[in-house]
Amino acid sequence: MRVVLIFGALCAVALGLAAIQPEAKFNFIDIGAQAGLTVPNIAGGVDRKDYILETTGNGAVIFDYDGDGANDIFIANGSTLDGKSAPSQLYHNDGHGHFTDVAAQAGLDRTGWAQGACAGDIDNDGHTDLFVTYYGHNVLYRNLGNGKFADITSAAGLPTTGKRWGTGCAMLDYDRDGKLDIFVTNYVDLNLAATPKPGSADSCKWKGLAVMCGPRGLPLAHNALFHNNGDGTFTDVSERAGILKPGGRYSLGVVTADFDNDGWPDIYVACDMTPSLLYRNKHDGTFEERGVEAGVAYNFDGRLQAGMGVAVADYDRNGFLDIAKTNFSGDLISLYRNEDGRFFTDAAQQAGLNSRQLLGWGAAFLDIDEDGWPDLITANGHVYPEVDHPGASLGDHYLQKTLLFHNMGNGRFRDITDQAGDGFAIPRPARGLAVGDLDGDGRPEIVIVNMNRTPSLLKNLSPRGNWLRVTLTGTQSNRSAIGARVTIRYSGGAQMNELVGGGSYLSQSEAALYFGLGTATTVEDLVVRWPSGGNQTVHKITANQSVNISEGSN
Repeated sequence: MRVVLIFGALCAVALGLAAIQPEAKFNFIDIGAQAGLTVPNIAGGVDRKDYILETTGNGAVIFDYDGDGANDIFIANGSTLDGKSAPSQLYHNDGHGHFTDVAAQAGLDRTGWAQGACAGDIDNDGHTDLFVTYYGHNVLYRNLGNGKFADITSAAGLPTTGKRWGTGCAMLDYDRDGKLDIFVTNYVDLNLAATPKPGSADSCKWKGLAVMCGPRGLPLAHNALFHNNGDGTFTDVSERAGILKPGGRYSLGVVTADFDNDGWPDIYVACDMTPSLLYRNKHDGTFEERGVEAGVAYNFDGRLQAGMGVAVADYDRNGFLDIAKTNFSGDLISLYRNEDGRFFTDAAQQAGLNSRQLLGWGAAFLDIDEDGWPDLITANGHVYPEVDHPGASLGDHYLQKTLLFHNMGNGRFRDITDQAGDGFAIPRPARGLAVGDLDGDGRPEIVIVNMNRTPSLLKNLSPRGNWLRVTLTGTQSNRSAIGARVTIRYSGGAQMNELVGGGSYLSQSEAALYFGLGTATTVEDLVVRWPSGGNQTVHKITANQSVNISEGSN
């Protein structure tokens, strides 16, 4: 079979900075400003938030929009109640990890209350398209392949009238017909004119502080699934597919992945103050919701949570994908250990994710030291700026640290935030988070969207292990290969990962799979399970390179 090998740079060049060998085992620095991520995010008021719309913030997508081999960054941008808004940012990568905002030239000039985004090749033409969620109506941008995008929302048959509050989104091929469909989470059926003022009801107070109202007391919203018809149009199949059956929710983060190892993508939705959802794919174009039965709707003692973001990985390497979910202040991160594909156990306490109880948003599993065990990163920031007002004295702070938990390889994590360098020492008003290799050295960076501030870009300067980066191109499957699963076998054992749709909080990471290999220098076997159902094997791959595998190629 034909396999294209793209050798990653073996010297660590950090966006124009000289290679550094830190004394500490872990060392991250924030190079957002040097890299050119200089446009401030707009997301409602700065010192106070009168409505819940101002609090959710924005997400990011890492993808190579122009096909030049270097990952670019899209960051959704919001607005203010008095109408001050700016377009979202499309940061073009110059190939060396320095970025320039080209959103206007690319045709991404819409303003308003953008929330999050997801990316994938909806027409299998080799150019990655972009879907952006909004309070108002969502927008589907077709990538024209010349550095520009066209708004095809109306032509695609997607809603353009009325007002919905789209938050998270994910592309997936739920019926395995080779075309990407779109799942959208909706947060609140919000009417600002009918929303109470801060402090006017019990749901508008927190620890005695008058704050914005919601989500409790506000109308529930319903999620949506749009089927790709293959002719440039989509059909709303939410009711037919069983998405509406569980009723309304306050839905935020979403990820699509095969949790029961049956080869079909399922959907997990993190919900705020309503039970989270696990839609199991029934292989006939419909889903059954079994979050409560599966053990992923509540926390470990059956309590309702305010879920925000989600991350997926096989953190304990038992062959099943697990789920991490970020939650509200004072609660633990949920860590749903996948026992057998059908039932999960919230192992957060036993795993050591109880050291800090911050207000979490974006999340990602990432093997920061390339030892073969995925570590966990969560972006945090309080929802109420008012907690820092004089006299509040609530023990909470609006700016919060991004947390880093090191996977010990025995089912437990260790909080190494305070030993991870200046990048993790900075408190932020963080929301969205995405990871991906932005400077071509084969090691992912971390993009964090900060509310009403410029983005952060965390560069990992820690000592390295051996590694392998895998990208995939579908032919019978959707070209983006979303839903493909890769299993590797090497001297350190076996690892599995999947190219999921969506993830984190209103964000999507790079469409690549990273494997830390520790001291191993060769992967003996790499097996791809394609969304179409076929398997493909590659033997004897040397470590420390990027490998692109095309479905069915010899």
